[in-house]
Amino acid sequence: MSSSDNIEWSQVLKKEARGKDDDDFGEVQEIRQENVITKVGLIDKVTYSIPKSFVDTFDGHVLRFKLTREEAEAQFKIKDEVWL
Repeated sequence: MSSSDNIEWSQVLKKEARGKDDDDFGEVQEIRQENVITKVGLIDKVTYSIPKSFVDTFDGHVLRFKLTREEAEAQFKIKDEVWL
């Protein structure tokens, strides 16, 4: 596993994203300078823009964040309409 400082960000695209307690944050859609964009859901899609500072580890398959689904919902959930 690697810390967020050592992550090769290009390898994170299209990988699974998880939070504390194995909360599902969907799939990594985009890497921006300061944030990781994830999207979860098939019909009612939810998009998160989570600062890289909240990344815990990446094992080559799963990007793990240091926050719960509730914390992500409250702080980093964005409306999909912004991305249309």
